[in-house]
Amino acid sequence: MVDDGSVDATMSVVGKVSDPRVRRVERPPRGLVAALQEGLCIAEAPLIARMDADDWSAPRRLRSQADFLDAHPEVDLVATQVRYGGDAEANQGLAAFVDWTNRLLTHSEIALRRFVESPIVHPSVMFRHSIVGRTGGYRDGDFPEDYELWLRWLEGGAQFAKLDEELLVWSDRADRLTRADPRYSVEAFFRAKTPYLYRWLAEKNPRHPKVVVWGAGRTTRRRLQPLLELGVEVEAWVDVDVKKIGWTVAGAPVWSPDQLPEPGEAFVLSAVGKRDARPLIEGALAERGYELGKHWIACA
Repeated sequence: MVDDGSVDATMSVVGKVSDPRVRRVERPPRGLVAALQEGLCIAEAPLIARMDADDWSAPRRLRSQADFLDAHPEVDLVATQVRYGGDAEANQGLAAFVDWTNRLLTHSEIALRRFVESPIVHPSVMFRHSIVGRTGGYRDGDFPEDYELWLRWLEGGAQFAKLDEELLVWSDRADRLTRADPRYSVEAFFRAKTPYLYRWLAEKNPRHPKVVVWGAGRTTRRRLQPLLELGVEVEAWVDVDVKKIGWTVAGAPVWSPDQLPEPGEAFVLSAVGKRDARPLIEGALAERGYELGKHWIACA
């Protein structure tokens, strides 16, 4: 238990625990990432489980995850589905994110959706300590430390999985870091994913560096600018707004979805941020025979 300078009764509560396996580390506040990394450095067990002080784990959570890892030695990390522990009506975006991430269960589903948002919820994970030695632990910076870690581990070949059961209640308070810290803004997520997405495209896109971007709006273009600066070239933009069809944006034409060529003749980067648009785009691409991961990838 790493106490990062708390000012409540944490240490007195933990001090009442007589189990020798519970180790207390009391230190001045240096921030979440430093606390996480310190916990990793002093932990001696082969499995690391993660959660925050205000979350709630089901009593069988740790046993379920440990049993899964014992039965699947090829898997490096297993998360669980989570229950949203906040006001879903007032915070529909975060509640929708929980619904989305709970549907990603297999390694393939997690890996192919990782450039949209974080495909797993940080406090729900259990992973093998050995993966830290292979690809490193938490890094501090102007980005979400957990999302960057998943991107780095997945790029390094780690195998992820998720239990098809809600074993954690993910607390949501008005003052949580996800809301208050700029490291967890949409822009910060794009900063984190851009270099990983670029390297993925360089390896997987047979037409690299050329892509067709679905989404021709200003916000999409602004957030993709760092990717373009790395060398990705936009062949065309795809948009459903009939007013934009036929325009030239940043030197590339705007197409309607019907103008997309056959699969293999273009690689599509879906970059529309609206959640309700994602299934519509995926359905339209599937109708034209585009396969996720082979002919297209989503990054928003």
